[in-house]
Amino acid sequence: MIEAKTLARRFPGDFVFGVATASFQIEGATKMDGRKPSIWDAFSNMPGRVFGRHNGDIACDHYNRLDEDLDLIKSLGVEAYRFSIAWPRIIPEGVGPINEKGLDFYDRLVDGLKARNIKAFATLYHWDLPLALMGDGGWTARSTAYAFQRYAKTVIARLGDRLDAVATFNEPWCSVWLSHLYGIHAPGERNMDAALHALHFTNLAHGLGVDAIRSERPNLPAGIVINAHSVYPGSDSDADKAAAERAFDFHNGVFFGPIFKGAYPESFMSALGHRMPEIEDGDMETISRPLDWWGLNYYTPMRVSDDPTPGVEYPATVNAKPVSDVKTDIGWEVYAPALGQLVETLNARYDLPDCYITENGACYNIGVEDGAVDDQPRLDYIAEHLSVTADLIAKGYPMRGYFAWSLMDNFEWAEGYRMRFGIVHVDYETQVRTIKKSGHWYKTLAEEFPGGNHI
Repeated sequence: MIEAKTLARRFPGDFVFGVATASFQIEGATKMDGRKPSIWDAFSNMPGRVFGRHNGDIACDHYNRLDEDLDLIKSLGVEAYRFSIAWPRIIPEGVGPINEKGLDFYDRLVDGLKARNIKAFATLYHWDLPLALMGDGGWTARSTAYAFQRYAKTVIARLGDRLDAVATFNEPWCSVWLSHLYGIHAPGERNMDAALHALHFTNLAHGLGVDAIRSERPNLPAGIVINAHSVYPGSDSDADKAAAERAFDFHNGVFFGPIFKGAYPESFMSALGHRMPEIEDGDMETISRPLDWWGLNYYTPMRVSDDPTPGVEYPATVNAKPVSDVKTDIGWEVYAPALGQLVETLNARYDLPDCYITENGACYNIGVEDGAVDDQPRLDYIAEHLSVTADLIAKGYPMRGYFAWSLMDNFEWAEGYRMRFGIVHVDYETQVRTIKKSGHWYKTLAEEFPGGNHI
């Protein structure tokens, strides 16, 4: 086991250790204080979409337990908290009237963090699109990008003076491909044309969001959080290597290219450009606004082989076998070196600003025994990936912080409540929180760290 004290000494004094959550996954209170449904409320209540038809109505009841949860974060000794803001609480219909009670909740959250000397890293969009916007097509409609711009401006006008950093989007790969092409996340579309529209209008919304942030708070560090994929070919064959390149463009390049180069990848546009929505004059300039930072969410590598099936749709790949036989309880391969190789590859291909590991963690469904949770596999996972992060810093990469996913067990999207990622256990019947072994280890790390948030 990697000792927390030893690992802590490998990080510079200005590095940030934090924990992360997302609004729909923890807040509950889906019908309180003016909030209206999101696409995830609708999706969760449709048979066959979410395991056990679990929903976010109660989740971790964070909305009603805010102060005790902020005390919990403080008790872990971390310096920062990454959270997301629920658009349906702020502008319940997506457009139209602003809901002051929704803004009041996040006022209390941010003020509570400031009172506890914890940095506030906010994410404006973590997938809970106001359901009413689906009437216009949701993310497949250009109008949604402009609705997002107004929402972003509204939030930053109210909260921006107390935020330490803000991200426009969390994991657009999920809200584009997983939600509109693969049908696994809300709204559950399985259509390439819908996905391509969602892709461009999400990218556009990001750029418009950056403009909105800067118009209100020019000095607030603005960025985006991307779950970039470390893509490996299934073999050394030329066909598999070419497949890995196509997969890189499809899963990474369609976000990194527009944001950091002002253009979609050539291979992608050659294959699918004729099916994209109209890219209007100025769109790419808007999307590629300079950023202050970017966030990387990493969990598991992607391994692909060529799919030689005639007529198969770009990127024409199939999943290849994992290299490591270690898997988490959600079935994801554990392979820490991929994190380092991914950061090196992305920095070689794009001119990137400072990076935070905004999510990293592991699903192990280990319960409470005698008042404790011995989740050694999660502890080992976090320690191994932090060690890789320290190696990147030693090589000169601008890694500025690490946020463990997640602060606590929560609603794991299509998997409902059966998959647990928290360093704090949640008993969903009683809402009792129990810090796991991994959480105690992370607390030691944060407190031993020379630049930490010492109590």
